[in-house]
Amino acid sequence: QVQLEESGGGLVQPGGSLRLSCAASGSGFRIYDMGWHRQAPGKQRELVAVITSGGTLIYSDSVKGRFTVLRENGKNTVVLQMNSLKPEDTAVYYCNIGTLPGPRRYWGQGTQVTVSA
Repeated sequence: QVQLEESGGGLVQPGGSLRLSCAASGSGFRIYDMGWHRQAPGKQRELVAVITSGGTLIYSDSVKGRFTVLRENGKNTVVLQMNSLKPEDTAVYYCNIGTLPGPRRYWGQGTQVTVSA
């Protein structure tokens, strides 16, 4: 079993920055991808950014150039650094990881990000 613990959401003004972190714990698994999705009120959950098994970074067009996804060295932790935040970035952000054996996918509990003046 894998547990994900998210942190770092909150309220920020437009143009500000936030850093989300997601730590995976447990045993008997190997991570093959890590990333973030988000869901705004009344909208479907959408991909924000992912680190693939080969180390490729994939971003949605709406966050390219503003958000950075990274895996902390030597840790099962994925970070989403969000800069130049806009009101349309307001959503609940969910980290998720794909693991082997399986494959299986695990989701965090979600953390609220609100961008407002």
